[in-house]
Amino acid sequence: MEKFSESEKSEIIELALSDHTTFDSIKSIYGIGEKDVKKLMRENLKSRSYKSWRKRVREFSDRREKYK
Repeated sequence: MEKFSESEKSEIIELALSDHTTFDSIKSIYGIGEKDVKKLMRENLKSRSYKSWRKRVREFSDRREKYK
């Protein structure tokens, strides 16, 4: 994974937390895939926040054909 500035990391985290932004959108903007976004989130969020985010993404993706 590339080295990102703090502002870029913050932007990626904000996009990933948004329910309206897909992993594909993040990849087109920053060139990192879903696996790297999850890694960045895990490294920069508190453990409980990361787990809550993953749970929300998983639940939404189960209900919608195309979510993240």
